[in-house]
Amino acid sequence: MENIQDEKQLVKYSRHYSNEKLKDKLLRVAKKAGIKVVYAVYLLYYTLLDDRFPTKDKMVILGALGYFIFPFDFILDAIPFLGYTDDLLALIFVVRKVYTHVTPEIKEKSKQQVKNLFGEVDESEFELF
Repeated sequence: MENIQDEKQLVKYSRHYSNEKLKDKLLRVAKKAGIKVVYAVYLLYYTLLDDRFPTKDKMVILGALGYFIFPFDFILDAIPFLGYTDDLLALIFVVRKVYTHVTPEIKEKSKQQVKNLFGEVDESEFELF
């Protein structure tokens, strides 16, 4: 995922996004998806809520979060060990794109949410790239 075409592909998934669907999916699959996936989701979620983030770029975030929610993505989530690989790649692609807008406060809120779900977490788990 490195170009405008990839962004357009992600944006089509934005119709699958809602706050309720995101919260439900996170509660159901957090342990299975893993810390990195959940952390990337929260980074994007809190960046999306930030009023300082450019509105025109929010569709890419909505697309990545919608892709995470969508149950029939490129690699089915139910496949052991591989199921969330495509989700993580899409999420990291978008996190890298918006990373200049990810404030220390967003990072801290995201880490706290991960710790709420997983308990104590090794700080190295928060390294996405």
